[in-house]
Order: sequence, then structure tokens, then C-alpha cells
Amino acid sequence: MAMRLTEQAYLVLLALADQPRHGYGVVQEVRELSGGSVRLGAGTLYGVLDRLVAAGYAEASGEVVVDGRLRRYYRLTPDGHDALTAETARLRDLARRADRLLGGVARPAPGIA
Repeated sequence: MAMRLTEQAYLVLLALADQPRHGYGVVQEVRELSGGSVRLGAGTLYGVLDRLVAAGYAEASGEVVVDGRLRRYYRLTPDGHDALTAETARLRDLARRADRLLGGVARPAPGIA
């Protein structure tokens, strides 16, 4: 099932690209990847993960008990890798078009609406 990737979903998939991570690890990696601009709360994170799992882009990859608390790990699936690769290419193409457009447009003078 194909799903539209929001910025948050894209960053969660990107956080899972190099290794499986538990929820808090995903939150930390998303914050790092976004330069601190995206901070996922638990409700948002697990909502995104549920949608990514339902779409077949991520899957649970194990559970570990640490200090009496269960940590569930998630990993990227092959379909998730394909979706992440396609979205990265789409964003790269969009950025190239924006660069071309902005390079050929004079910057408006300050105070002019």
C-alpha cells in the first residue's frame, strides 16, 4: 500500500535507514537529522510508525527489556527503502528546480510587497 510521506514520516524512515532503532532512538535521530527542527512526541512517533508498518515500509524487529521497560525496535523494509529512495529523488529534483528558479529571479527590494 503506497502512502504519501509527510516530513515526519520521511525523517522516521531515514532514521531507520542505517540500523533498527527503538522509539526513543528514532526520536533522537530525527532531531539530529532535522537539525533540531523536528521534535517528535510519543503520540506522534507511534502514530507515524503505525502508518509506516501498515504501509509495509517498516516492521518491528525485536523487543528488549531494559531497566524493566520494554523497548520495541523497528527496521526499514525493502519497500520502505524503495519509498525512501523515491522520496529523496523527488525532493532532490524539487530542490534543483527551486535553485534554477531562484537563480534567475532578482531578489525583491526590502519593503516592497
